[in-house]
Amino acid sequence: MKNTKIKKHADRNKLILNHSQRLPVLLNDNTYSENWFDNLNKEEHTDKAEILIITSYPPRECGIATYSQDLINALYNKFAESLSIHVCALEVGKANYNYGPEVTSVLNTSSAQSFVEKAIEINSNERIDLILIQHEFGFFAKQKVAFLDFLRAIKKPKVIVFHTVLPNPDKVFKKKVQDTANACDALIVMTNNAKNLLINDYLIADEKISVIAHGTHLVPHLSKESLKDKYGLTGRKVLTTFGLLSSGKSIETTLKALPTIIKESPEVMFLIIGKTHPEVVKNDGESYREMLQSTVETLGIENNVRFINQYLVLSELLEYLQLTDIYLFTTNDPNQAVSGTFVYAMSCGCPIISTPIPHAKEVLTKDTGIIINFQNSVELADAVLLLLNDEPLRKNISTNTLQKIVFTAWENSAVAHAKLIIKHIVAKNTLSYGLPEIKLDHLEKMTTHFGLIQFSKINQPDPESGYTLDDNARALVAMCMHYELTGKKSDLIAIQTYLDFIKFCFQPTGSFLNYIDINEHFTPQNKTVNLDDANGRAIWALGFLISKKTILPDEKIATAKSLVQKSLVHIEKIHSSRALAFIIKGLCFYHKEYTSKENVQLIERLADRIMHMYEHESTKGWEWFESYLTYANSILSEAMLCAYIATGNLRFKIIARESFDFLLSVTFNEHGIEVISNKKQFKRGEKAPKYGEQPIDVAYSIMTLNEFYQEFKNKAYLEKLSIAFNWFLGENRLNQILYNPCTGGCYDGLEENNVNLNQGAESTVSYLMARLTVEQYK
Repeated sequence: MKNTKIKKHADRNKLILNHSQRLPVLLNDNTYSENWFDNLNKEEHTDKAEILIITSYPPRECGIATYSQDLINALYNKFAESLSIHVCALEVGKANYNYGPEVTSVLNTSSAQSFVEKAIEINSNERIDLILIQHEFGFFAKQKVAFLDFLRAIKKPKVIVFHTVLPNPDKVFKKKVQDTANACDALIVMTNNAKNLLINDYLIADEKISVIAHGTHLVPHLSKESLKDKYGLTGRKVLTTFGLLSSGKSIETTLKALPTIIKESPEVMFLIIGKTHPEVVKNDGESYREMLQSTVETLGIENNVRFINQYLVLSELLEYLQLTDIYLFTTNDPNQAVSGTFVYAMSCGCPIISTPIPHAKEVLTKDTGIIINFQNSVELADAVLLLLNDEPLRKNISTNTLQKIVFTAWENSAVAHAKLIIKHIVAKNTLSYGLPEIKLDHLEKMTTHFGLIQFSKINQPDPESGYTLDDNARALVAMCMHYELTGKKSDLIAIQTYLDFIKFCFQPTGSFLNYIDINEHFTPQNKTVNLDDANGRAIWALGFLISKKTILPDEKIATAKSLVQKSLVHIEKIHSSRALAFIIKGLCFYHKEYTSKENVQLIERLADRIMHMYEHESTKGWEWFESYLTYANSILSEAMLCAYIATGNLRFKIIARESFDFLLSVTFNEHGIEVISNKKQFKRGEKAPKYGEQPIDVAYSIMTLNEFYQEFKNKAYLEKLSIAFNWFLGENRLNQILYNPCTGGCYDGLEENNVNLNQGAESTVSYLMARLTVEQYK
């Protein structure tokens, strides 16, 4: 198939969601609203790309069925405007499952004729654009030839997901896999090990294979102790394994290790979560579970083992995993390529002890878990006791595990799948990202009675990091935007908190201090760090609040106005270009409600200083205010535009547009937006430094693009605004989400190979400002 570049601009085809097709979202906090940027080109609606996924599917109890449902939910959450997804459910014989509306047909894998009829049906359906097949050898074992003929007969693009790749194949098996691969346009595997096996053992071309890790759920990381209390496990050290039971799980390996573990840690409780596999029940009944229960009784460990014989709903399962102290994965199958249970445990930050399946060897290091030999109860006991006796080690492993696994979030899996799918559909080569609902959960969690805490550890506020004026000023802007949108009375309380914080930072000299510790005392940092930028942001926030005079209570406006007026005596002492830019923005907002000749003169005087910088440094090909680009760059151009609007000085307008267009030329590329690194300045004549992209700079770019679009009505600015916002949703250099829809927080940055997992105040508020800015284009 021709590789058609994905278009992410305003001319992309817009797609209207058929609400009857939307799937129920498994986690309530992963919700998205429809028709993101639908106002860009309403006349260009076309059909969505229709995908048929051939897979086992719930209510069939099967790991791949659960996997497929999770993947489809993630695809709908992010790309409901672009993709229409239907399921052809795999069945053995005549089943009687009560499927959801997304299942539009079934395929009886025990009948050769069923394969023939299904191929004819697919080929005759012009709406189907691509087939995605979830492959496990057991699915098609009864009709191997019919399955291969089926693949060859389908005249649509086909992508196949190999859930198992076996090493060292004999000639017959090798030929079977090669024929399957050759019948498809693209292959997906879930580990690099599986890809290497396909290349080296099966001689399949590298470029045909994509690695998309098994998806994991974002979780809120609730209190371990409160969850233990909820499930009657208070005071226990919890070991857990879960999944459909079969002898391959080798759970007896753990049971045999427990007496040694209990002798040293009698508070241990081992949870065995999951029903017996339906196929096992069909052939062997409950003999395996009964053997385990008998072993428990023989060893006298009934008070330390709990069987949870249920197929748990996702939310409950994730809670059990979050309360787990150590997760045990003891399969005795050395060829098990990947495990969904394994990655779910990692997504909950569980320290893991595992047997050496390829997946474990690929993702577990000494920093993320412990690998033991198959069926070795002695090694397992030693590993468990090592972790139980070293709480700092367990916590360190938990943090490292979360960092290791975050890229596998279902949202990231959806991005990777969608891009691969669209690549193979020539006629419909566009993707539109869904717009997440506006969510204040993490911001509220980070806010105390005094103000917004500066940092978080993962998504838990870090009170020891204290507070900053910077963060609370930005939060004031965000909450004013939110109140203007929603009119929620609770927003007024938050606005008052952040306004009071700014007032607390104000000094008799007319300046503001920035750093405050958790005890509400100013820190020594205020004497060693330049505070100009913080002062500028405070005036910006106060001015922005004042500009909402018609909707906010008079006393809040009066407080902000008084602070701005008292700060004017200090403004002339400020020299930082970005501080001046923030001040200009704030004064321009102020000027909208309190127009005066003095305000105009002050704005013009400050803008003149930035203009002189531009005239001194700008050259052809470097239309900028300084000899380098660093942080918050777009603010300089935006300030000049604001100054033009307030003063009418055309020179300010020209500089605003020249400089901003130059900035856009160096920050937008094939990845979307790639803002200047926070690691190093981008100096004139040098190559732009890579990595270290931060949400705050993307948010500022979005807000500036909005101002430029409002002024110039140039759709190029609106197109880039859309592209820039999608950076938060996965349209970036690493194709990973920065916004966490589960918590409502935003990751702290895009590094060389990973996202920074912490969700601090700056990043979370930056995302919120960006999200509120794009709301008007919904």
